[in-house]
Amino acid sequence: MTTESATQQWVKSSHSNNGGSCVEWAPATASTTGTVPVRDSKNPDGPVLTLPAPAFSAFITGITSGEL
Repeated sequence: MTTESATQQWVKSSHSNNGGSCVEWAPATASTTGTVPVRDSKNPDGPVLTLPAPAFSAFITGITSGEL
């Protein structure tokens, strides 16, 4: 986990709603490093969770399929 996120281009999840459940990720970083940075958009200066791209992909697949 890291707090260095100033240079990354963050994208809010399309599944985030106006109720405060907002997750952002940095796709450009993911494509160049093979890891996916994820953070809480309500706390942009807070910690960043960095996941291996295959693990993040499996997580997203599980969420969208209703498996998780």
